Amino acid sequence: MSPSLLMFLLNVDRFSPPRKLKLNVDADLTLDGDGYGVGGVKLTLCNFSGFFWKMVSVERSAVTPSKSRWVRTFSKILHIGDVTAKSSVDQIQKTTIDEKISNDPNKSTQLPFGDKDEEIRDRAVKEAFLSKLFASLSTVKAAYAQLQFAQSPYDADGIQSADQIIVSELKNLSELKQCYMKNQLDDTSPEATQMLAENQERKSLLRTYEIMSKKLDCQLKLKDSEITFLKEKLAEANRDNKSLEMRLNSSEQLAVPDNIRLSGLSPCHFIAYLGQSIKSVRSFVRLLIREMESAGWDLDAAVSSIEPGVFFWKPNHKCFAFESFVCKEMFDGFNYPNFSIEQESLPEQKKRRQLFFDKFMELKSVRPADYLAWKPKSTFATFCRTKYLRLVHPKMETSLSGNLDQRKSVNSGEYLEAPFFLSFAAMAKHIWLLHCLAFSFDPEVSIFQVTKKSHFSEVYMESLSDEAFFSSDGTLENNPLVAFTVVPGFRIGKTVIQCQVYLQS
Repeated sequence: MSPSLLMFLLNVDRFSPPRKLKLNVDADLTLDGDGYGVGGVKLTLCNFSGFFWKMVSVERSAVTPSKSRWVRTFSKILHIGDVTAKSSVDQIQKTTIDEKISNDPNKSTQLPFGDKDEEIRDRAVKEAFLSKLFASLSTVKAAYAQLQFAQSPYDADGIQSADQIIVSELKNLSELKQCYMKNQLDDTSPEATQMLAENQERKSLLRTYEIMSKKLDCQLKLKDSEITFLKEKLAEANRDNKSLEMRLNSSEQLAVPDNIRLSGLSPCHFIAYLGQSIKSVRSFVRLLIREMESAGWDLDAAVSSIEPGVFFWKPNHKCFAFESFVCKEMFDGFNYPNFSIEQESLPEQKKRRQLFFDKFMELKSVRPADYLAWKPKSTFATFCRTKYLRLVHPKMETSLSGNLDQRKSVNSGEYLEAPFFLSFAAMAKHIWLLHCLAFSFDPEVSIFQVTKKSHFSEVYMESLSDEAFFSSDGTLENNPLVAFTVVPGFRIGKTVIQCQVYLQS
């Protein structure tokens, strides 16, 4: 054996890929990538996991004495390479092949090395096949999602593209089925196939999520459009309700007979008009609160400034504080003729009753805006101007309407038909009518209210907060106190009309 050949065999790089080599040694030795051949000796070179394994089969009957020495030399050399390669393979495959075989209860002995190689390869081929199958299914799923998304709004190009992808993948699935049925799962590089299939599956999943995201964005835009539309409808409904409410307040006929006469007045008439007055006050307060909310007012701070230190049983009870404030301003001076806003000479008692009754009948069936336009210098017009300027602060009017135009027009004796002022004028009309009716009685009607922390009396008071009659443990509270008066009370001779109060324990 030549020294160059021996050195080549000893220094073979076991981790290099197979190479096609060809050497001639005395025309008797041939070395190539598939094996060695020397006379009657057959040498086979196998590649597994990057290693060259040498297995030698010797047909001893064909070995001649002259070449036996060459055979023994090659056997020793190949045996050395064989032991080294097996040692390396055992270390690398320890956690895979040996462990799988040792954990298999049906196998008591290790499989031959060639069988191990075949089993691992079959497993890799099957895993690659399943990866291709799931990748194709993911692609179909993504294409179907695209097809659904392209339906609304209609996208012809998107539908056609998704249809082509689905048809292509269904053909691919059919081919995979045929390969599986015919057991033709051979793959030259299953690892690379599996990686490509997994990459395709991830891309399809990403595409599906992108389509779902677009669909959710479209739904979100649709919901936003619906919200905007409903807000516009709500604003329109609120405007209509406000308009109807003001029209109702301004043109409402009082629930009393039209043929009322001075001689036939009774406390029932006064109570009926008082109910209408309270109703108009609450309608104005509702409008005032809505305007304040729209202007960004802090209602809790406003309530605290009107009635400081008061505990409200329910959040919606805070409106009683605004009603109390409005009633205090509007009923101030009720005991004096014409609210003491004009110093005019009044006739004696009997004629004075007739005078106020005539004022009552004159205004009863007329819209307040029409009456103010008809008689801008009347006592009622003066009453409206005085009470408006006292009730509505300039800062409040500026925040509600953005200017002082209404205030300037009222102060100059001109009355604009603005919604806020019309609601105020309707309330002022009912309270003025109640005032005129009060001075038509004989004896005249007097007004009263109770002070804070007064003990509750059923004779003079009507509670607006029944929760004050019960303590925290549910037992009856015998001594609730008045927090503030909401609507004043009245006396007509010996008849007492209760004032409305807010109680706290």
